[in-house]
Amino acid sequence: MHARAAVMRGPGDIAIERFAVPEAQEGAVVLEMSLAGICGTDKHSYRGETKQYAGTPHERDTAFPVICGHENVGIVADVGGEVVASDGTPLRVGDRVVPAANVACGRCYYCLNGYPYYMCSHLENYGNSLSCAREPHLLGGWSEYLYLLPRTPIFRVPPELPDELAVLTEVMAVTHGIDTAQALLSLYGRPSFGYSAAVLGVGPLGLCHVVKARLRGAGRIFATDRFPGRLALAEQLGADTVWNASATSADERVDALLRATHGRGADMVVDCSGVPETFEESLRLVAPGGVVVEVGAFVDLGTVEVNPSADVCAPNISIIGVGGETTVSYEPSLILMAEQMGRYPLEKIVSHKIPLGTVEGAIRLAQRDEAMQVVLDPHAREPEEVV
Repeated sequence: MHARAAVMRGPGDIAIERFAVPEAQEGAVVLEMSLAGICGTDKHSYRGETKQYAGTPHERDTAFPVICGHENVGIVADVGGEVVASDGTPLRVGDRVVPAANVACGRCYYCLNGYPYYMCSHLENYGNSLSCAREPHLLGGWSEYLYLLPRTPIFRVPPELPDELAVLTEVMAVTHGIDTAQALLSLYGRPSFGYSAAVLGVGPLGLCHVVKARLRGAGRIFATDRFPGRLALAEQLGADTVWNASATSADERVDALLRATHGRGADMVVDCSGVPETFEESLRLVAPGGVVVEVGAFVDLGTVEVNPSADVCAPNISIIGVGGETTVSYEPSLILMAEQMGRYPLEKIVSHKIPLGTVEGAIRLAQRDEAMQVVLDPHAREPEEVV
């Protein structure tokens, strides 16, 4: 049996290729794909912006040729021996699951000492470091089948949660930075509810942070983006005040937020934009004693100027760097979405399901205002072109 897969052979170069579907070796799982998201990291790779995990032992560039796709949901098609899901029960053919985006070695200092698994010194990533040039080839979700290596954490999808939300699990799991920021605010004697939060950039990642901030007790949420459509959805998902970054300057946004918070600033600022310039803006928006969560700058796009004294030390600012999701965030994210999907229009975050064969059009679409989260559906009927 062969599977079609969208192979990114290099920046701006992607094509559909076919690979043999391997049998699952001991400890591995073969997944028949249902949906796979197009992440901001994938768009960076397509544009040639490929430096990831900068400053860590596993700093690397995208491993072309690669089958992208690390936001995945699918059906178990084959299991190599006994493989246990996160709930402690063996996986069976036909189970609907979400796999983790990364595979940690389990042996390095970071793995053995309680660090987030994305800090592993020998980390492998589906759709990034795992090139399809090597067997078993199907190591990314933009395919009809995905091969999950041994030690991959795998999570069962609640039966009531549709694929269109389950595919957001990895994105929602990245929002653990809000939990850490809340804990820091509490250490400074601040209440754990009613705090103000600003989210810069409300693509799918930012939208999930808006939802998480609201559910975690934020009293007032501000949001910025350059696309009006995304700002409108952010309001539906819990943002109280939004600013169009294409129609306002950073100075204007800072002044407006300071007026809205009686001159203090936001207790928590979450930078999801993916461009380094907004980190400077985050430090101007945050209140003294507040927390900045940097989650969007996963790909290294350069440096910005920061004054350690005036921007960090004197105002007692805490900065949290989030390099990815944690394994312990997957299951709570699945439960959260299953329980809250009737309360918030979470289903609107996935705006387009695009056939696998029109992947380049899907990547272009994912960078336009009318699109929120764009996902690839290997079973969808393919039109002649997506423009």
